[in-house]
Amino acid sequence: MPQEIDYLREIVTRCRDGGTLHPELANWLGGCLDAFLTRRVRDIDEAFGLRMGRGGMPWWMEEAVRKRDGALRALARHRNLPPSVRGKARVICDLANRYAGSAWRIDKERDEMPPAYAGTPKEYLWIAFRSGAPMPIGERQLRMILGH
Repeated sequence: MPQEIDYLREIVTRCRDGGTLHPELANWLGGCLDAFLTRRVRDIDEAFGLRMGRGGMPWWMEEAVRKRDGALRALARHRNLPPSVRGKARVICDLANRYAGSAWRIDKERDEMPPAYAGTPKEYLWIAFRSGAPMPIGERQLRMILGH
């Protein structure tokens, strides 16, 4: 499924820039749209190969969770955190809860991260919150994320 998302993002970029599509990409897009318009598939997600498994999460939420978890793992590698997973999870949970109650109220309206956050824990928190996945999350879930 990530390949299909990459294709769609490439199509969006080229369409917005007024560029042309590579023949292979144009053929893929045409086939997907044809499958949808001729009702060989149930919906547009299926036409583009974006089906989720039974009980699974939608592709866009899976992508958001991966982005959030990556930012939280990067924050856990920050030099000022305790060495244990439990200690890191506790500190990150506290930071996320404080961020949610203060700066995120303003930051959520921004399209870009404030430059002052670069290289600080707020950089990773901004990315995690901006991912679209649920935030803040509890200490137990953080331990699971950081343990992988």
